[in-house]
Amino acid sequence: MSAAYPAVFIMGPTASGKTALAITLAERYNALLINVDSTQVYKRFNIGAAKPDAEELARGPHELLDIREPWQPYTVGDFCQDAAALIKQAHEQKRLPVLVGGTMMYFRALQFGLSDLPSSDAETRAMFQQQLAEKGLPALRQQLAAIDAATVERTEEGDTQRTLRALEVWHDTGRTLSDWQREPAVPVLPLDVLSLVLWPEPRALLHQRIAMRFDAMLQQGFVEEVKQLAAMPEIDASLPAMRSVGYRQVLAHLQGEYTLDEARELGVIATRQLAKRQYTWLRRWPDAHYLNPFDGEEQMIDASVKLIQAWKPELLHKKQEG
Repeated sequence: MSAAYPAVFIMGPTASGKTALAITLAERYNALLINVDSTQVYKRFNIGAAKPDAEELARGPHELLDIREPWQPYTVGDFCQDAAALIKQAHEQKRLPVLVGGTMMYFRALQFGLSDLPSSDAETRAMFQQQLAEKGLPALRQQLAAIDAATVERTEEGDTQRTLRALEVWHDTGRTLSDWQREPAVPVLPLDVLSLVLWPEPRALLHQRIAMRFDAMLQQGFVEEVKQLAAMPEIDASLPAMRSVGYRQVLAHLQGEYTLDEARELGVIATRQLAKRQYTWLRRWPDAHYLNPFDGEEQMIDASVKLIQAWKPELLHKKQEG
């Protein structure tokens, strides 16, 4: 077996401060930052996706941002191939690859591999697409919960793509998606991972931060961003990015289903629910090092640097000024 490639994972629930930590590592140690967020891969999904802004990207450029049009598919397998190539690139450049984001399924697939799932059947896919149009996503998620509660727990409420895929797999094979995913899997790249998990406690403070960030997004023009996306003929409400947390609620407001205050409240609730699912993933993450961002930013940075120094000190090259 070939030697494992080192990689740092910065994981944590939404709004826990992952981007700030990653950018500090890029500024101080010339880390290569790799985005691990399934919405941030799409162009024009900026404010609601909490994509790093121009000033942040100037300090710490991220790979795998804005690499797809909203209507172009981007699968877990695509991410694994792209991330593996970038980790190899960092190795060749003797840089520290730092993968940062909140899409836990991407992290899991990259580190532990993708199961050899059965190929999708066009007829089955069309059948569930029709059910989606007739019954709506909540009804299909309820149907899936009765079959495969584990998959429902791991997927976002508005994740049409993975909900339909799980139903298709069960229909065609008689086995649940979570059952298939327990099969032995081979990673696309052998990795030696240092997992830094931001674990905000008390959780009530994270809930406050989530609400404040959602309000800031609204002030920055989130509603206008969604309005512009919805006006594009290539984009419809069923696309994965448009079903993501925040975008789904604001789009419903624009369609007259909610007032803006109601959409804001539902968006905050949905973001809290996303954070709860991320906590569930992270609680079971193997060999994780848990850091509380509410202990202070510098303390979290220092703890992270000490962990990296103890793990791979040769990768902590001080960035040259100028």
